[in-house]
Amino acid sequence: MRRRASRYALAVGFIAVPLLLAALGPLFAGPAGPRSVSFASGAGHWLGTDFSGRDVWRQVLLGGRSVVLVALAATGLAYLVAVPIGLTAALTRRTWLEETLMRPLDVLIAVPSLLLVLLVAATLTPGPAGLAVLVGLAAVPDAARVVHAAAAEISARPAVEALRMQGESWWRTAFGYVARCMRRTLAADAGIRLTGALYLVATAAFLGIGVQPDAADWAVMVDRNRTGLFLQPWAVVVPALLIAALSMGTNLLFDAALHTPAKAAMKGGRGWTRSRR
Repeated sequence: MRRRASRYALAVGFIAVPLLLAALGPLFAGPAGPRSVSFASGAGHWLGTDFSGRDVWRQVLLGGRSVVLVALAATGLAYLVAVPIGLTAALTRRTWLEETLMRPLDVLIAVPSLLLVLLVAATLTPGPAGLAVLVGLAAVPDAARVVHAAAAEISARPAVEALRMQGESWWRTAFGYVARCMRRTLAADAGIRLTGALYLVATAAFLGIGVQPDAADWAVMVDRNRTGLFLQPWAVVVPALLIAALSMGTNLLFDAALHTPAKAAMKGGRGWTRSRR
């Protein structure tokens, strides 16, 4: 129990600062002051100035919300599409339907997610909302395969067949039993998926997709200020560390949540079937 608490404490320690800055930073950023010399230190600037003479601390306060919100929205959208597809393909008794749902996703898995985003961005000019949709849809093939694999194993259990014989609806069988049994798998995958979304959103912003070149965004700050890394490193180091801490903290948090005692996990898995009896 103490070890699990320490896991949670470590995870919260990593994600607390970036999440608080993303949520509350714009409230404390204040108005933009006069611009100073590029890549300068001191003169009232805690972390110095960036490539255009703006205060780095103010840019840090303003730059987290776009990265965090887009990554969270993309992850949620990915599962909103992937879970129904994976469950339908796993529970159907029609082979043609399973093949129709899963084979196109197998083709898309072979294409790197960043390449998909770049291909679409080459013809469109997505904003933050469009970037969230692109990143979310790019994650659907992998997420759907994970859901399908986990649900296929659960759907072969006698309990599922018993539910069908009792006349339970597809919705109740799929989401009331199968999805409930695979929640640990989904939680583990969600940590990886959110980290991948953060990476993809940050990379897209680094390449200028979905944001303006001079936008207050942590990924954009890393890109635009890297030329002055050895003159004024805080303009690059601070946003890069915040993105890394958020990614590491997310994985650690899900990892800690999944480390439950074996007896509790077995009890939770039997809870629904007991209630049906």
